[in-house]
Amino acid sequence: MQRLAAEINLSETAYIQFSQQDKQPTFENSDRFSLRWFTPIIEVPLCGHATLASAAILFNMYENKSPEITFDSKSGPLIVSQEDDTISLDFPLNPTQKQDQNEIKELLKEICDASIIFDVEYSPTTKKLLVRLKDETPRSALEEMKIDTELLVAREHTGKIKGVIVTLKGSENNGSFDKHGNVYDFVSRYFAPWVGIPEDPVTGSAHTVLADYWGRYLKKSVLCARQCSARGGDIRIKIQGDRVKLMGRTNIFLTGHVYI
Repeated sequence: MQRLAAEINLSETAYIQFSQQDKQPTFENSDRFSLRWFTPIIEVPLCGHATLASAAILFNMYENKSPEITFDSKSGPLIVSQEDDTISLDFPLNPTQKQDQNEIKELLKEICDASIIFDVEYSPTTKKLLVRLKDETPRSALEEMKIDTELLVAREHTGKIKGVIVTLKGSENNGSFDKHGNVYDFVSRYFAPWVGIPEDPVTGSAHTVLADYWGRYLKKSVLCARQCSARGGDIRIKIQGDRVKLMGRTNIFLTGHVYI
């Protein structure tokens, strides 16, 4: 699995397997599967967009009619369902806590200028660092940010941090709105060179952290977000206790065969 993921060389490669609990499994009818995710260099415990893609294959290509599908994973059971024109993922919410900036000041220097940092928090369950920029920072500054991800790894090699989220509160003034003029609650980018991903296009696992942070700060349980990578993507979020639903649209653009 790892060697194939390295050959494919995308952020994550997902592997769907039949559940051992299913006596007569088929992709068309089963409602429970095993799911694992691999970056080009390691296996990871959670990946949102690869889960979304896996569900899309089952629902759309195999025409699986189950109202819900459960994926057994290293992060526990993950439930996916179809809601209108989107697929909904039910993930654990991953809380953040204040991070001492002096402890990681050399790492922060490689992310952005200290003058635009508003807040820094850390998610111990996911090992993700969250860096919030000041509200007046333009969205374009976030999108144009150049980060040397090799230097990130050089500055942090203790194993404490596996990914960096850079985020900004959405507002009309800083340009954080969609093509229809609707303001995003927040926008972000995600970098994870420690696991072989210089920058991830859209990251469900990062939004389990962002949902906790922005949900508390904005005092909202329903949020709309944008991940501002070059490819980018919109995410709708519903916080329900210690769980979070992430909703997004999918398009299957390529099918084929792998010969092993």
